[in-house]
Amino acid sequence: MPVSNLTENGRDQDQRQLQHHVNETQLIALVISGDRLAGRTLYDTHAPRVYSLAYRLSGDAEKAREFTQDTFIRAFSRLSQFRGDAAFSTWLHRIVVTVVSNARRSELRMAREVELDEAHSIEVTAPEAEPDLKECISRAVDNLSEAYRMTLIMHDIEGYTHAEIAGLLGVPEGTCKSRLSAARAQLRQELAAFKE
Repeated sequence: MPVSNLTENGRDQDQRQLQHHVNETQLIALVISGDRLAGRTLYDTHAPRVYSLAYRLSGDAEKAREFTQDTFIRAFSRLSQFRGDAAFSTWLHRIVVTVVSNARRSELRMAREVELDEAHSIEVTAPEAEPDLKECISRAVDNLSEAYRMTLIMHDIEGYTHAEIAGLLGVPEGTCKSRLSAARAQLRQELAAFKE
């Protein structure tokens, strides 16, 4: 019986059996041929890590869910272009980095287009109290440039190597190292006030 004809009733069990009996290359081939269960299996296998990266890059759970969906929509629509030169997870993570980067650029562009009159109407409130260290770190990370923030998150939080980050971001490995060093220096500077 073809995988696509499996009933909904035993979907979870069938999904586990499918994962057990086919490797990722075969699974991708099944998805390309239109097998919905294989598509669900591929999604379920990689979605948690994609979401985690999207969340760490965006800092927003709702946006991370949207970015995860956008990543898989793009990935599945371009699955036939996956050549297998790198791991499928690496290819997916490159897509999520692009999705998040594009969204942040779009947000920045929209923010710049705010009329000067509207900018004057925004209230500025003084901080009520000294924030705790976690909040201070989060704000300091958010203040990093996009390139620095992504490099820092991918290396120090997600555990990617400089070579992997270079591949995902399409920059030389030395650039990743210098960005990480600069990001850490900026964080130290911003967090120095917290220690005082």
